[in-house]
Amino acid sequence: MALFLDFDGTLADLAPRPEDVQVAPIVLSSLVGLQTYLDGALAIVSGRPIAQIDSFLAPLQLPAAGLHGLEHRMSLNAEVLRDELSPDILTLKGLLRDSNLQSKGVFLEDKGPAVALHYRSVPELENDVVAVMSEAVKGLSALHLVHGKMVVEAKPCARDKGYAVRAFLEHAPFTGRRPVFIGDDVTDEDGIAAAQNLGGIGIKVGDGESCALHRLENVAAVHEWLAGVLTVSEI
Repeated sequence: MALFLDFDGTLADLAPRPEDVQVAPIVLSSLVGLQTYLDGALAIVSGRPIAQIDSFLAPLQLPAAGLHGLEHRMSLNAEVLRDELSPDILTLKGLLRDSNLQSKGVFLEDKGPAVALHYRSVPELENDVVAVMSEAVKGLSALHLVHGKMVVEAKPCARDKGYAVRAFLEHAPFTGRRPVFIGDDVTDEDGIAAAQNLGGIGIKVGDGESCALHRLENVAAVHEWLAGVLTVSEI
């Protein structure tokens, strides 16, 4: 197995602001054990920058794809490789900063080669956020919008979590293994589909439509599943 894990809503419960997320101690111990059990074929695949993932999982620096594949660290403690900022993303950031959404409680997250508007603190502004983002990306053909849980993100069209999974599977120690992808959000569907299309397993966390053939109820169930894999490995 090559195991690919989303972060927010999968390893950790969602929070009103991205920096407020809490990681349970069992997560770190499970990841350390799985890293050994899978001979390194474990990666975090997230919409967050890899630097943020590292801060939550410190002292671990696992193989990871950040920003939906715009960043990669292909092996344990290796260098982080990042796509260059496109002219379109720079234009979009200027347009979003000129909007008045931030004064109303919407959080603008500048991810470098991607940008996101979070409205978990002001869910009543969902339509306004979607309208502003949709209008802002008109004419910016290199970008597309991804609608997640209380967030709308703009990123380059050529990158998604499916791309990230396929990229990992071209490198040791992931090559030749059966991919398993676990995620909870719309943005994880590309990773789930990629794993299943490559003969692996996709697991959806929580409710909602999904192409995944398997489900886990919530974040706590993910923790139990990970611990269960380790228990089996010790038999």
